Amino acid sequence: MRFASSAYRGFACAVLSLGLLGAPLGAAHASTISAMSVSGNAITMAFDSAIDGASGLILDTPRRLAVDIQGLTPGAMTASGGPILQTRVGLVRPGVGRVVFDLAGRSVVRQASLSDDHRTLTLQLSDASPREFANAARVGRVSYASFSPSPGNGGVTVPLDAPTPYRLPIPAVEGRANKPLVVIDAGHGGHDPGSLSVDGRYREKDATLQIARAIRDELLKSGRVRVAMTRSDDRFLILQERREIARRLHADLFISVHCDSAPGSNASGATVYTLSEVSSDQVAARLAAKENRSDIINGVDLGDTSNEVGNILIDLTQRETMNASSRFADVLQRELTGEGIQFKTTYHRFAGLAVLKAPDVPAVLLESGYITDPGDLRKLFSRSYQHDLAVGVTEAVEAHFARRLGRTDVALND
Repeated sequence: MRFASSAYRGFACAVLSLGLLGAPLGAAHASTISAMSVSGNAITMAFDSAIDGASGLILDTPRRLAVDIQGLTPGAMTASGGPILQTRVGLVRPGVGRVVFDLAGRSVVRQASLSDDHRTLTLQLSDASPREFANAARVGRVSYASFSPSPGNGGVTVPLDAPTPYRLPIPAVEGRANKPLVVIDAGHGGHDPGSLSVDGRYREKDATLQIARAIRDELLKSGRVRVAMTRSDDRFLILQERREIARRLHADLFISVHCDSAPGSNASGATVYTLSEVSSDQVAARLAAKENRSDIINGVDLGDTSNEVGNILIDLTQRETMNASSRFADVLQRELTGEGIQFKTTYHRFAGLAVLKAPDVPAVLLESGYITDPGDLRKLFSRSYQHDLAVGVTEAVEAHFARRLGRTDVALND
């Protein structure tokens, strides 16, 4: 189950799944995308000047193709169709732009070509099996300076960089060492803006970071828990990294903050999500079927257990985690309502959200309001609303641990 169980994230096969195109040109400049199209399974990007190079990677949950282009300045050019649902263009860091293609299904890049003048990049996609897509996502970034058709399979031969060890970003933990640990996850970030307001001016990633910081500050002010944030700035983390951070830190509670979106409707209000029963069964099944059973589940190493015993331990841990998550969701709704936060009629929902799938960390995803609703939008970026959210979450966290530990004065106040 652990995200970082492989020794090297950069390992790749010699046939291109996704690659870096083009030789460096040396001179620093800024290009923009002058045209972008999707024809069949081919993506074509034209640039107004030569680019310095490009790289890409497959991302899962949700399925995306991210292409980083050296020397690119983000613009408004987008395209969709065929395997591409929609396109977003942003800036990864100065001098490197990122084009994110949301995929309609499991697709990988089979061929790639960069024109001689480095002003046209073409990516040929095709459908992939679940295993092949998962392998492409695990490969991560593949880079090369030249390529040639690979005889016999119609693919592309890629000279790869040496593999580099993958290091999961582990954030700092604040607070007294003997207190329960709460990990706050600000949704989206970096090149992934999340949902946008109707006019496109406001981004979910900014609202979630502001709310997460407010929650962190209020929790630390209470002095009753330790706190860590999966991201405290505008950086991108994939969903598996977020939940794995909580597991690595042995968190006692995981809260992921998001904003809902429903363009063209009058939907408003907050919602709390916990893991669904079906998704829980799927997680348990995958854990039970792992060849390498050395994952630590709730402090128990399953490496030497039989399948029967391992299955029972996984199931018991997952069920207790789900029950704890659901109980906290109810407490969270009660305390936030007391702070004046409005919820949808069905405030507690169940879904197979990737960030909730840690089997041994109680977790909820808080949709703090609808960024597409004018009233909720004003609240989401309001300091007073963020403060009310933070106070309500803090009160819910205190009640949650008081109930679980069963000794309020000793456990939380000593």
